[in-house]
Amino acid sequence: MKALRSNKPRENLTGWAFIAPLGILFILFMLVPILWGIYLSFTNQSLTGAGGDLIGLDNYAEALADPDMWRSMLNTVWFTVLSTIPLVVVALALALLVNTGLPGQWLWRLSFFMPYLLASTVVSLIWVWLYNPQLGLFNAILGWFGIDPVTWLQDPDLAMLSVVVTTVWWTIGFNFLLYLAALQNIPETQYEAASIDGAGRWRTLASITIPQLGPTTIMVVVLQLLASLKVFDQIYQMTGGGPAGTTRSAIQYIFETGFTGFRFGYSSAISYIFFVLIIIVSVIQFRITARRSA
Repeated sequence: MKALRSNKPRENLTGWAFIAPLGILFILFMLVPILWGIYLSFTNQSLTGAGGDLIGLDNYAEALADPDMWRSMLNTVWFTVLSTIPLVVVALALALLVNTGLPGQWLWRLSFFMPYLLASTVVSLIWVWLYNPQLGLFNAILGWFGIDPVTWLQDPDLAMLSVVVTTVWWTIGFNFLLYLAALQNIPETQYEAASIDGAGRWRTLASITIPQLGPTTIMVVVLQLLASLKVFDQIYQMTGGGPAGTTRSAIQYIFETGFTGFRFGYSSAISYIFFVLIIIVSVIQFRITARRSA
């Protein structure tokens, strides 16, 4: 017993030594910036170094009454709705197609996943050229049918949809692989039993495949919602938030307020309002999925 007791402090010390590097990094690069950001949100701190006085909840009150902030929030929600549905449904359809045993499966997997490995800057440049009103491939195809050129990224009604199409092409490979891995983990005996009972393809899909993919679908939807709500790169690089602010996301507005408007305190307040909205969306999503799985 004495030997066990004497070894316990040493084991505790070893455990703390193993978690110390990650703990230090977490404190320096996560906890400290979060706490500092909360403090800044209650000040009038400027990027130029001016200000820094505590002003209470003035930043939050101004943000809640800021129509530009709410417009950027609505743009982000609209982008999330437009992108999440195809990124789940189309990814599932592609996984089902590949899982049927198409020849050259490695080529299909590589083709669907390869765009996900590209940097956002590369993807944005490629699609900006495709959308170019004068030289773009899409308008060239429309020209073959006698249709006038379309200003894809300059039209307020089409700009967000154009960015969504780019995002779906770019990121669908990740969800595709998740679904494909889940499909390959479904026991083959279930399909054999369904075949013996005379179930057709559609009946098998509805009664076996889709229910078995329930946990994967929940994970994909949650991850996709969080990723879409944090959209910034492709929108900023393709449209700059235009035309007339119709594609400006919440994170872009936070960035512009802090680094272009030099209002660090105000941008911090907006960022924490946005953070609370993401938490609310996440909680609602988890509750909905928990009820469905119960």
